[in-house]
Amino acid sequence: MTDDAPGDTLKTIDLAAEYEASGVREVLEELERDLIGLAPVKQRIRETAALLMVDKARRDMGLSSETPTLHMSFTGNPGTGKTTVANMMAGLLYRLGYVRKGHLVTVTRDDLVGQYIGHTAPKTKEVLKKAMGGVLFIDEAYYLYKPDNERDYGQEAIEILLQVMENNRDDLVVIMAGYADKMDQFFSANPGFRSRIAHHIDFPDYTDQELLQMSKQMLATQNYELDPAAEKAMAEYIALRREQPHFANARSIRNALDRARLRQANRLFTESSGPLDGKALSTIGESDIRASRVFSGGLDVDHPVQKEAAE
Repeated sequence: MTDDAPGDTLKTIDLAAEYEASGVREVLEELERDLIGLAPVKQRIRETAALLMVDKARRDMGLSSETPTLHMSFTGNPGTGKTTVANMMAGLLYRLGYVRKGHLVTVTRDDLVGQYIGHTAPKTKEVLKKAMGGVLFIDEAYYLYKPDNERDYGQEAIEILLQVMENNRDDLVVIMAGYADKMDQFFSANPGFRSRIAHHIDFPDYTDQELLQMSKQMLATQNYELDPAAEKAMAEYIALRREQPHFANARSIRNALDRARLRQANRLFTESSGPLDGKALSTIGESDIRASRVFSGGLDVDHPVQKEAAE
């Protein structure tokens, strides 16, 4: 940023230079590098970053004095990367100076709502205290509102949240997340939230090919790999698992790979009779994938509701 002339109030600004200096590039590159798919989400994040860069320039030049509304709504099915993107958004907001700390605090209804009179306000205020200076991520936010239960204390938490979202928007960003249809119902019943949330981002399900790519990436981070036959089996697994209940995108794939590693370890212990090299210890074979009950029409989880759908 440079002055036009000594004593002038007008200034010029080099947005490209500000972009490089802010560290925003690193966040956006991480978003592109680490997240598979999610093209519309990435585009919205880039657009939001551009908006904030321009708003910051306007503030620096005295053209804007009011903090923009940064509260957000992330909608989509489980396992589509909402928490991961929220964490990256916290880093983005920190680099641009919109939050002081850049940390993410993730909560659900149970962290905010008490079970008896006088319990909810302290719980909610304690969470907000921890989140100040950063981002508060409320997963399955619609469970805060239970109009059919007159003894429910969720409404008290909602009222406190609304007040803080309005009065402390220069020190806290709230991201509410959940299924799209349930979030729409929640906003319809609580218009105060809708009026305070400026950015609505929908997270699409991953394609089968994206999930296969993701499975290979997940294994690679732990120094594992699929052999060619196992990769083919994994592609079949994904197509079958998607059609079953409680499918949770990346979460279901992560759970499946955890079980495949268990099977691989058991196979190595029971079948190996001599020394094993690193490749053997690091390779998931076809049998480790095809042992899943999914291939015979069953669910590859012990308690699917608790282990995946509730996550």
